[in-house]
Amino acid sequence: MSIARQIASELAVKEQQVSATITLLDQGDTVPFIARYRKEVTSGLDDIQLRKLAERLDYLRQLEQRRTSILQSIEQQGLLTPALSSAIQNSLSKTELEDLYLPFKPKRNSKATLAKEAGLQPLAEQLSAEQSVNPEFIAKDFINVKRGIKNTAQALEGAAQILWEQLSENALLLAQLRQWLNTNAILTVSVKRGKNDPQSKFRDYFDYSQAFKDVPAHRALAVFRGIKESILKLQISPPTHNALYPVKLIEHQLGLSSGRRTQDYWLKQQAEQSWTQKLQAQLEGDLSKSLRERAETESINVFATNLSDLLMAAPAGQKITMGLDPGLRSGVKVVVLSATGALLAQAVIYPHAPQKQWQQALDKLRALVDQHQVALISIGNGTASRETEQLAKALQELTDTPFTAVVVSEAGASVYSASELASNEFPDIDVSIRGAISIGRRLQDPLAELVKIDPKAIGVGQYQHDVNQKALNLKLDAVVEDCVNNVGVNLNSASVALLTQVAGINATIAKNIVQTRETKGKFRSRAQLLKVPRLGAKAYQQCAGFLRIDDAAQPLDNSAVHPESYALVEKMAAHVNVRTSELIGNQTLLTALTAERFSHAQYGAYTIADTLLELAKPGRDPRPDFKTVTFDESVNNIKDVRENMSLQGVVTNVTNFGAFVDIGVHQDGLVHISQLANQFVKDPHTVVKTGQIVQVRVLEVDVQRKRLSLSMKG
Repeated sequence: MSIARQIASELAVKEQQVSATITLLDQGDTVPFIARYRKEVTSGLDDIQLRKLAERLDYLRQLEQRRTSILQSIEQQGLLTPALSSAIQNSLSKTELEDLYLPFKPKRNSKATLAKEAGLQPLAEQLSAEQSVNPEFIAKDFINVKRGIKNTAQALEGAAQILWEQLSENALLLAQLRQWLNTNAILTVSVKRGKNDPQSKFRDYFDYSQAFKDVPAHRALAVFRGIKESILKLQISPPTHNALYPVKLIEHQLGLSSGRRTQDYWLKQQAEQSWTQKLQAQLEGDLSKSLRERAETESINVFATNLSDLLMAAPAGQKITMGLDPGLRSGVKVVVLSATGALLAQAVIYPHAPQKQWQQALDKLRALVDQHQVALISIGNGTASRETEQLAKALQELTDTPFTAVVVSEAGASVYSASELASNEFPDIDVSIRGAISIGRRLQDPLAELVKIDPKAIGVGQYQHDVNQKALNLKLDAVVEDCVNNVGVNLNSASVALLTQVAGINATIAKNIVQTRETKGKFRSRAQLLKVPRLGAKAYQQCAGFLRIDDAAQPLDNSAVHPESYALVEKMAAHVNVRTSELIGNQTLLTALTAERFSHAQYGAYTIADTLLELAKPGRDPRPDFKTVTFDESVNNIKDVRENMSLQGVVTNVTNFGAFVDIGVHQDGLVHISQLANQFVKDPHTVVKTGQIVQVRVLEVDVQRKRLSLSMKG
């Protein structure tokens, strides 16, 4: 089966769609560009389908390379048969492929290898043949003192080792055993001797068992972390009521269904021993590996969903903003930012203990608010955030300048402030002040600011450091890229970090764009991008539609209409006798235009429909409207929380087992999956998402362990 056909089958799309997409990817087109501007070619595949397609394409091409390597290896050994070649060519997974290759892999000097060198291969073949033989009798012919075979017992032991190895390398048997165990095995976890500390974070797994197929990702990763820390041990085995079923499968492979041959009793013993001494451990390792891979994939997908929700959170908009990074002894760091995020002022105030300069702090803030006409105050949710929020509320009573104060997550702000990116952006600014800048900017535009921070530092992952880091980074990079291109980027204000995420733009080109902007002034048209060093025709094709210029002479430069479709818009405008600028946003004129009239070899139905939608609402932001959470003023720390309290909070993280909610006490509470809704919930992401404002009821408060149990039911 061809790669395109296999992917088409998996994604339930046409093979032609997949083949066309593969061609686009191979010629250097990016997923965002293909999803938005090549719908005619792909017949409308969306970005989610395209990402899956690209992932499978990479996997299957790696599989194809491995297949070729294996075929060459076996052929060089002179052991490639037509049947084996066909089986290898038709294998659909790396596991299946490696199973077929097992008998032909170079081996160490195992017991089976030594037995073969001692001439016992023919004995093993006779004992496993259909013809009835007496094991003790025929084994006498293989006694060879020079080769270390002194008696029949040693000969039969060597033959058994050869037979065990053959069974452990039998692709059909391994597939049958693996499939049965995947469905029926039991995972059992226990604590290692001397490690059963009742305060251990792994105490829930000291005596834990569950059907292997039902083990959720977060539990699997917790167990693997416990194993890594030498606290837990794991066993994956058949259920006690059917413990011998794997042996029956091995017996069937050995032809023991009739039991009429003289050697069948000996073979039956080998079936049992090969399972208990070799195959069980081998398959337990395989299943353990597959469980980890399954858990990692699920965990990575959870992280990706949370990151997408966070990046696509509602922006407060381009307003003059004050950023407050709360602190006690070190003070509250204060910055004032312009509507575009430029630093206008900075200060440090000490309103809280031990200095308690409350009035001086209020006076300083009032002066800054009035001077710069601050419209938003962004408060980090770390230490002293509730006290600082009270400071902002007191400030509202002292000034005539109306502003909105919002508590935001400061996760990753310290990472950004100490980064090379922050140093380049603010070389003469103290690290602590840079953190306040990040807190202020992430209220103005979360996407533009959070792309500067490693996603793993934002705090929305699940066991993120326990999963495959390469796979995690690839997934998160794709999420960031899709979010940035979905929203679009202002060419004249975007940072290097933000520009780097635009389709077709790498770090070098992004730096060149910013440098060109700084030396030659603002871009007045998209076409000027072609004068940026290293930004050629291909990069321009990929990026142009995602970049916006708000005061361009060509109004389409501030829309998602691609330059290659400008001629289409001009034809539309000419048809209703208006200029392009007069057509944009004019619902009456746009309604009068029909897609059929403008159908052309260059412009298909998808392009025309997307163009009409964009002209109706040019540069529309797909993110939701901005809303703020209101924390209970009487609840400032976990000691203030009481059972049955009804509180408003904001979701900070969603996992497979529930959602964490910030209710303003410096300790997120957990809404278990069973408490998310009145009905059964299979996936928490179907009910809540990161950044969502929710109403919760307090179920339980554990001050000592700093744990809050919350509910969203009713």
